[in-house]
Amino acid sequence: MGIVAGLDSSSAFTRIVVCDTDTGAVLRQGYAPHPLPADDPHGPGPHEIDPQAWLLSLGEAAGGGLLEGVQAIGVSAQGHGLLPLDAQGALVRPALVGNDKRAQVAAADLVERLGGRAGWVEAVGSVPQHPQPIAKLAWLAQTEPDAARRVAVLMQPHDWLVWQLLGRPARRTTDRGGASGTGYWSAATGSYRPDLVELALGHRAMLPEVLGPAEAAGTTPEGLLISAGTGETMAAALGLGLGPGDAVVSLGASGSVMAVHHEALSEPGGLITSLADAAGLHLPVVNTSNAVRTLRGTAELLGTDLEGLSELALQSTPGAHGLVLLPYLEGERTPNLPHTAGTLSGLRRDSMKPEHLAQAAFEGMLCGLVDALDVLRTRGVEIRRVFLLGAAAELPAVQAAAPGLFGTQIVVPEPADYAALGAARQAAWALGVAQGTLAPHTPPVWPPAAARVLEVDEELLPAWQAVRQQYAATRESVHPGAFTA
Repeated sequence: MGIVAGLDSSSAFTRIVVCDTDTGAVLRQGYAPHPLPADDPHGPGPHEIDPQAWLLSLGEAAGGGLLEGVQAIGVSAQGHGLLPLDAQGALVRPALVGNDKRAQVAAADLVERLGGRAGWVEAVGSVPQHPQPIAKLAWLAQTEPDAARRVAVLMQPHDWLVWQLLGRPARRTTDRGGASGTGYWSAATGSYRPDLVELALGHRAMLPEVLGPAEAAGTTPEGLLISAGTGETMAAALGLGLGPGDAVVSLGASGSVMAVHHEALSEPGGLITSLADAAGLHLPVVNTSNAVRTLRGTAELLGTDLEGLSELALQSTPGAHGLVLLPYLEGERTPNLPHTAGTLSGLRRDSMKPEHLAQAAFEGMLCGLVDALDVLRTRGVEIRRVFLLGAAAELPAVQAAAPGLFGTQIVVPEPADYAALGAARQAAWALGVAQGTLAPHTPPVWPPAAARVLEVDEELLPAWQAVRQQYAATRESVHPGAFTA
């Protein structure tokens, strides 16, 4: 038996799990919030942070002998962060984090500078969006040119943490999962596009070496092996034990659909973001602008909360008595309708009841995500089961409608630190390869995540299929030709 640790440095805290390498059993756990800036009692700002806060949080989470006996550590960290370093390895400014929206204009400008969306899809498999490091670089060059000129090295949060754990060696590394989210690395070719860094920043910069899934980034002087690390999304996929045939639907304010596939995928209009995973496969992602915000908006309209909205919806029936809600409350990304608004159709005197509007909200949200999933299905992605993530996945109205609307088995995992677990699994893999007990292409087999499994009710399936058809017909009548999966 070996012992490994996985740490997840999210936007607000560090979680650490210590696991048995053979069984994946969690032996110990640690947690610490990121410390608040001294001049901001309300918490970290929405745009940037001193990454020393991550190290302080890590040290607190690992206190009390938590890492005693650990042989290897894997690192997961928030995605889309950017740490611009000078030639000596010092930050030229605080780290820019993923939820920074200041790069929206810079991202749009980058799209045009490479000939539009199709040019970016061909280059790296995705179109620049404001969270991505490449958009942050363009923003930095435009707004802080003095700092931009000093940038010599680019790193992401998990790269930087791995580098720190190893004592800041000359060799800097990342993994293919993290690299694929930068906007200047192609999952299809497995290579950087340094010319795109130059396009955004104004000059080229040193980029971390991209390691394979089971490669180690290095070993500390004390003999502790540090695996490649990866982004939170890729670590969570590894922690959940996802494989081909699995898709993940994340229910946040906005939504995302991600599937495991054997090759990189793209779509000429940029609906697909082509990511790599942490196990040698690919994670094509399709995003929607509206998910739980649709439910919250409807709940506020009806004077209730999400739980109350769910109770109301269960008093209705599939089809919401003819009501159809196109949930484009903040424009939409899938289909690409950034300036549109939502639409409620099918109003009749007998349908104008709270329970039918509540049901239409759940159906509209889920049908929008089905549209996103169909973008992948029509490009050959096999979907045998859908993992439903987010607090809203626990709502009874979601669980009642999801199997029929998605047309497949639904898995609702129990809450757990899946990103930290994925980081620990990566560490166990790298340790096994180093010891000669695991192959570089075979991750350790750990038990699947505990979950509630929801099967399709064959008797109700025709009714749910009719809901999807009516939704698609309404969407096409309001926005003809806007969506072709």
